[in-house]
Amino acid sequence: MIVVTLIATIGLAAIHVPSAALFAALFVATIAALCNLAPSAVPVRAVTVAQAVLGVMIGMLVKTSTMQALGAHILPVLLVTVATLVVSMAAGVLLSLRRDVDPITGALALTTGGASAIVSLAAQLGGDDRMVAIVQYLRVGIVTASMPLVVALLFHPARHVAAHAPGLADHAAWYVGIGVLVVSGVLGVTLAALTRLPAGTLLGPMLIAGAFTLSGIAKGAIVPFPLIAIAYALIGWQAGVRFTMTRLKQVGRTLPAATALIILVNLICAGLGYLLAALTGVSNYDGYLATVPGGIYAALALAISSRTDVTFVLAVHVLRVILMMIAMPIFARLLHRYARRRDAIIAVPIRK
Repeated sequence: MIVVTLIATIGLAAIHVPSAALFAALFVATIAALCNLAPSAVPVRAVTVAQAVLGVMIGMLVKTSTMQALGAHILPVLLVTVATLVVSMAAGVLLSLRRDVDPITGALALTTGGASAIVSLAAQLGGDDRMVAIVQYLRVGIVTASMPLVVALLFHPARHVAAHAPGLADHAAWYVGIGVLVVSGVLGVTLAALTRLPAGTLLGPMLIAGAFTLSGIAKGAIVPFPLIAIAYALIGWQAGVRFTMTRLKQVGRTLPAATALIILVNLICAGLGYLLAALTGVSNYDGYLATVPGGIYAALALAISSRTDVTFVLAVHVLRVILMMIAMPIFARLLHRYARRRDAIIAVPIRK
């Protein structure tokens, strides 16, 4: 997988695909998994390191102006984020119209806002965590795989790079970048573990690196590119190896309907991205990346490689995860009550 991913990365980079290592790893791991040639999972520690590297990269790109702009537009951001959640939850309820999918499982399977968090909620809320996991990672896979195509056809990211790429003089030496990366990663992961921060392996290092950047301690440090490419590859493999043929066959009858609804939600969220851009004044590209229904790491990777407003994209995704964690237990209780009432009505015998 390493060798083939390296070759595929070079090929995608040659045709200017943003974050080539991530998408090459995703496709290679998916094909290997479907052929039963991939490992069952990427080691947890390796994924943790990759997420921490991505978090530090984002923290080094934090800008005070972006945070101020986000605060000034918090109402439209909140409205569009809620609309994204409502659309995905509604799609999940539609999926539950099938007899083999209960309402809780359907709602959880298609809700956007952090696949790993949603899967962990499934068993707690009474859903089928096996089906939720498969449909969630199918959603992440479809959204992630479609992103480079949408970006290349509609947004032409090379223009963003040319307009925003900083000069080499703006950067500190490579060893300074590694030093900031190690310190931010260790402190950030420790902070996340102590505070149980949602998506902590990403957000913890990002907060520490962001503090270093805003205070001037980082002194223009950046993460060396080879480490970025390795992190992207690990994240792409993590998503790809989950698509084994055995797992897909377990819920095979549900997959066509789930796939259609995933595509529908993706299209609606793209429209919401354009609405967000119109309401906040960010570019349509940033609006699209901020509202894609999943694939947060791919969205951030595209934003980083295209030198767009990474802080804004991340803030909208994090807000959606937080809202999902708050809203889903409440929504699940409502669905439980609805299911009990429906079952009670069906159980009442019809009198002549």
